[in-house]
Amino acid sequence: MNGLLLFAGFIFLLWLGSSIFIPLLVATFLWYLINATATYYRKIFPREPRHRGTDITYNIISNILSIATYVGVIYLFATRVRPMFGELIPAIPEIQARLNSLWHYMYESFGLDINSIPLPSIEHIVSSVGSSLAKLATSMGMVIVYIIFMFVEQSTFHKKFAVLFPNRSQHRKMRFIMTSIDENMKKYLFMKTLVSAITGIISFAWMYMLDLQFAGVWAFVIFILSYIPTIGAIVGCGLPILFAMVIGAPLNTLVLITIGLVGLQILFGNIIEPKLTGTTLNLSTLAILINLVFWGLIWGVAGMFFSVPLLVATFIITAQFDSTRWIAILLSADGKIPDKNED
Repeated sequence: MNGLLLFAGFIFLLWLGSSIFIPLLVATFLWYLINATATYYRKIFPREPRHRGTDITYNIISNILSIATYVGVIYLFATRVRPMFGELIPAIPEIQARLNSLWHYMYESFGLDINSIPLPSIEHIVSSVGSSLAKLATSMGMVIVYIIFMFVEQSTFHKKFAVLFPNRSQHRKMRFIMTSIDENMKKYLFMKTLVSAITGIISFAWMYMLDLQFAGVWAFVIFILSYIPTIGAIVGCGLPILFAMVIGAPLNTLVLITIGLVGLQILFGNIIEPKLTGTTLNLSTLAILINLVFWGLIWGVAGMFFSVPLLVATFIITAQFDSTRWIAILLSADGKIPDKNED
C-alpha cells in the first residue's frame, strides 16, 4: 500500500512539475544531441598521438562544428519552413470545409449516421498545438541557460561523481550505469535524428515532385513525429495523405504519395534505423506503446516525444540491480538484457 501511494505521489509530482521537468528534458536532449554530433565529427579528424592539447583542440573544433550544424538547421527552418506554416494557417478554414464535405460524402456512401462519429476540428487541433509550442517558446530562455551550464560543468561531472560515490564498488557500478546510458543515448539520439532528417528530406522531394501543397510543412511534421514511436509514423504519413484527399488530388497522385511516404517509413524506420542503432533498442514493442501512453498522459506531446529515451534509461538502470532485473526482462524484446556490472 505504501509503495502504491509513493508511486501515485511520484506521478503527481511529475505532472505538477511539468513546467520544470520538460524544459530540463529539452535541454538535456539538445545537449546530448550536440555532444553526439561532436563525437561523430571527431571521428573525421586524422589519427594522431594522443596529447592533451590535441584532444582539447579537437573537442573545441568538434563542438563548434556541432553547434554550427544545428544553428544552420534552425536558420533553415526559420527562413524556409516557417513561412510555409504562415501560408497554411489562413487556408485551414477552407481545408476544414473540404474535409467536412468529404466526411459527409463518405458517410452517405456507406449509409452511416453522420453524428455517430464527430469530425475533429482542425482549427482546435492547430490551436492546441500552437498553445503547446508557445509554452515551449516561453521556456526557451530557461532551456538555453540549462544547456550553457551543462556545457560549462560537463568537464567536472567525473570529479563530482567520484565524490558522490566514494565507495569503490558503488562507484564502479554507478559509473558503468551512467556510461551505458550515455553511450546508448548518444547513439540513439544521433542516429534517430539523422534517419528522421533523411526521411523528411526525401519525403519533401517526393511530395514536391508530385506538386503537393505545403510539402515543406508535411516534411517537417514527418521529421518531428518520427521521434514518437509507431503513432508518430502513422500520423506523419497520414496528414499529407489526408490533405491530398481533401484537396481532391488525382487518384494516381494520391496513390503515389501514399506508396512513397509509407515506403519511406518502412525502409528507414523498420530496416535502416534498426541496423544503424544495433542493439541500442532491444525493447518490447508493447513496452514502448505502454510507455508512450504513460508519458503522453502525464506530459502530453512532450512526454510522447521523450518516451523512448526515458524508457532506454529505465531499461539500462533496472538491468543493473538484482531486485529490478525482472523489470528489464519484461521491457526487453527477447529477454536479453544488458550485462550486470559485478561489484
